[in-house]
Amino acid sequence: MTYSDDVLGRARVKDTAKLEEFYNELDKHETVALWRVANKIEPWFPQPVSVPMLWRYRDLRPLVLESLDLVKADDAGRRVVALVNPERKDIAAAVGLLYTGLQVMGPGESMTAHRHMAAALRFVVEGQGAWTVVDGQKLKVGPGDFAITPNHAWHEHGNEGTDGPVIWQDGLDIPLVNALDAGFYEVHPNIYQERTGVVNSSLLTHGAGQLRPYGFEDSWTKPYSPLFAYPWEETYAALRNAAKASAGSPYDGIILEYSNPRTGGSVMPTMSAHMQLLQPGQHTQAHRHTGSVIYNVAKGEGYSVIAGQRFDWQQGDVFCVPSWAWHEHANLSSTDDACLFSFNDFPVMRSLTFWREEPYLDNDGYQPTN
Repeated sequence: MTYSDDVLGRARVKDTAKLEEFYNELDKHETVALWRVANKIEPWFPQPVSVPMLWRYRDLRPLVLESLDLVKADDAGRRVVALVNPERKDIAAAVGLLYTGLQVMGPGESMTAHRHMAAALRFVVEGQGAWTVVDGQKLKVGPGDFAITPNHAWHEHGNEGTDGPVIWQDGLDIPLVNALDAGFYEVHPNIYQERTGVVNSSLLTHGAGQLRPYGFEDSWTKPYSPLFAYPWEETYAALRNAAKASAGSPYDGIILEYSNPRTGGSVMPTMSAHMQLLQPGQHTQAHRHTGSVIYNVAKGEGYSVIAGQRFDWQQGDVFCVPSWAWHEHANLSSTDDACLFSFNDFPVMRSLTFWREEPYLDNDGYQPTN
């Protein structure tokens, strides 16, 4: 297929002196001739502003820890170092319309409760004693655990450990919410929530995997998962078991989606999350898709090739893949697996029927082998 704009069906008007006068008149009325901008606002294929990025944990960790002594939790609300794409600084996005950052909480620290229209998720990088309260439910989480904070749900966080700080990765759809002019934010009227039920009640009720609480479907009508926390141990065991039965995806290795146990769908309406396992020495094939992805290296070391650039990663590093960018992953170890946590905006792409995916093919139309 040709991508030249000098074809029938694309805007190809040649400017003249008369047209320039016409454009000037339109400009006085805050209007524009569509043919002057049509090819830009309706590109042949996605033209993401975001660029591929890798943020090294070994570089950011000292800065994240330094913020403990520089800013009080009560003053910051959330003590977070945000990871910002150099081409998305205007909206504080890491890639596309997704935000991410590294939040730190010192021993015994407790953040105040609030809620906002943006949905949020957490992936614990290091530290013991982390907890979050979501709509009154207290959840305890540790390294490798994944937790969700659905949009407009009251939530607060803390670290009840005594050995050291907790660092987790936040992921939110703030840029999407703001792009739609739908942002709201509230501080809890009592500063802290009243806690109900037992600790990890959603996990105790809905965390049995293939076993679903009978009759619960009649009482849960919310559009997000009733399970708020997904432990690392069970996730990694599920990946290892899946690897015994299948080679998985040629593009992502063994990849599992954190799901809503009630519907089998994504955990929240605007963001989904995955954990994938790369076998020792595995190098996946390249593909691309609509939708942006932010990764956190949960285990191992390797590299990814994104839009022709190689990014070497190790545990704790964060990297991103812009929408429609070719990408592939490789595990550098010949003896141990590597695991990548990721979250994305795929539910938005699918619900709006924007989803598209394709494999990388060579000039002869074949899938290259690595």
